[in-house]
Amino acid sequence: MQSPALSAEVTLVTSFNDADPMGIVYHGNYFRFFEEARRVLMEKLQYGYREMKASGYTWPVIDAQIKYIRAIPFNYEIRVIATLVEWEDRLRVNYLIQDAETGERMSKAHTVQVAVGVDDDEMRLASPRVFTDKVEALIAQA
Repeated sequence: MQSPALSAEVTLVTSFNDADPMGIVYHGNYFRFFEEARRVLMEKLQYGYREMKASGYTWPVIDAQIKYIRAIPFNYEIRVIATLVEWEDRLRVNYLIQDAETGERMSKAHTVQVAVGVDDDEMRLASPRVFTDKVEALIAQA
């Protein structure tokens, strides 16, 4: 079972510019919602984008998968939960979008990121200690 320390959530209201002409959130915009929840999760780990770069690594997404369960209309309140499930060799984050009021599942997804050295542009086969130490410290605090 995952530690609650390894999850973060955001509540958002979808906007008109998120939607297609039919008033349904365009499928590509889901990734913006995931990104916001992942950003909050990384800040919780004290390893946000500025800290990543300062530590000498970028973390490009190398894989993303999504399942659309229920269409989301614009002007709709959703809860987006990001959970870190792998961190030793790569960074895998699972996502869940729910109706903020009922908790009904609307979408689920995951992304995979890997560490790439800023100085040499080389992909690392294991996550750097600067990151794994932060994850382990957060788990220990929980």
